Amino acid sequence: MLYMDEKYAREIVAHAFQDDPNECCGIIAGKDGKILNIYRISNTEASPYRYKMDPGDHYRSIKDMEDNGWETIAFYHSHTHTPAYPSDTDVRMATWDGTSIWPGVKFILVSLENREYPSIKAFSIEDGTVTEEDMTIC
Repeated sequence: MLYMDEKYAREIVAHAFQDDPNECCGIIAGKDGKILNIYRISNTEASPYRYKMDPGDHYRSIKDMEDNGWETIAFYHSHTHTPAYPSDTDVRMATWDGTSIWPGVKFILVSLENREYPSIKAFSIEDGTVTEEDMTIC
């Protein structure tokens, strides 16, 4: 079970709306499964269909996490016109030769398909298999 404080959920949704019509992306960091920070990462693709994390932003976030003793809990990104479910491209980006690149790390998707009620869902992508994870926003 993943617990996300409402302030982080609001921040991710706000990021999705700010980057719309393009996908947004970022990293959720913490310790012992507790979310402690959100890192907004620039999408160098600037595309409504895909994202690529800016290497400099990604490096700075990893360095800050190391300095604080945090770990990557999840990667997040938005889908601007489709449901909050990993696309085939998302699954390919999470695997290498059928093996997970980030074992144990969750993938959070925010969908703006219904702009009045954006949805946020969590997934595991292990060895190319997508599994929806229980997530509570509190």
